[in-house]
Amino acid sequence: MTEYVAVTADTPLARTGAIKLHGPDGFAGMRRAGRLAAEILDALVPHVVSGVTTAELDDIVREMTLAGGGVPATLGYRGYTHSCCISINHVVCHGIPSERTLKDGDIVNIDVTPMVDGWHGDTSRMYLVGDVALKAKRLVDVTYESLMLGIAQARPGNYLGDISHAIQTHAEKHRFGVVRDFCGHGLGQVFHDAPEVVHVGRPKTGPMLKPGMFFTIEPMINIGRPDVKLLDDGWTAVTRDRSLSAQFEHSIGITEDGCEIFTTSPKGLDRPPYAA
Repeated sequence: MTEYVAVTADTPLARTGAIKLHGPDGFAGMRRAGRLAAEILDALVPHVVSGVTTAELDDIVREMTLAGGGVPATLGYRGYTHSCCISINHVVCHGIPSERTLKDGDIVNIDVTPMVDGWHGDTSRMYLVGDVALKAKRLVDVTYESLMLGIAQARPGNYLGDISHAIQTHAEKHRFGVVRDFCGHGLGQVFHDAPEVVHVGRPKTGPMLKPGMFFTIEPMINIGRPDVKLLDDGWTAVTRDRSLSAQFEHSIGITEDGCEIFTTSPKGLDRPPYAA
């Protein structure tokens, strides 16, 4: 039985397993955090080019987060020492910034989570470096389309399974593999909270969506099989068959008649190619 709890000043901030239902103050907090997250990804567009190191991009994320009145939620999280995750080509998620340089033809996911006044704005976007192969561009396009089809199912009375099914159906129609090992999650004043938002599933299954729920939808989709493995660093997940992987992520809140996307790009740069 799914448990829901209306958030009040006395609600524990810890993850309890119950799905939190937020009020107007929560929506206001998530708008601030989500906007800063989206502004950071917008600002990265001219910097994601051949020859730049992922450490340099991480520095930009950290500086922009602090300048915007936030702190990077990943910095120090479970021992992680960077301000974002940068995942290149066959890296599915949680790629660690380093001295590695981007090169022509790479596809890159950058995942940021600034925490502003205690609220988490979690989002990621794909970037294309130089001349990218057509099959890679198609993967990126289908991944974004899958995310938005999932978000279209995010409304009161629907179920998390409706979101999952929309994503899985679209990706598999194009013969791509949908990663099972990682999922979206509830968030707000807790970075990773209930519910878990898987990206494969059957309609009308899982928790019912109710106004005030906050969570991420973040499908990871592979050109090949959905299987992944974790590298020895304990963070970086890669495709087992070395096929390309793509991901997009938005943080959303369920409203009375649909949902609000907190992390939409202010400049309209939600999917590549970006003309900023």
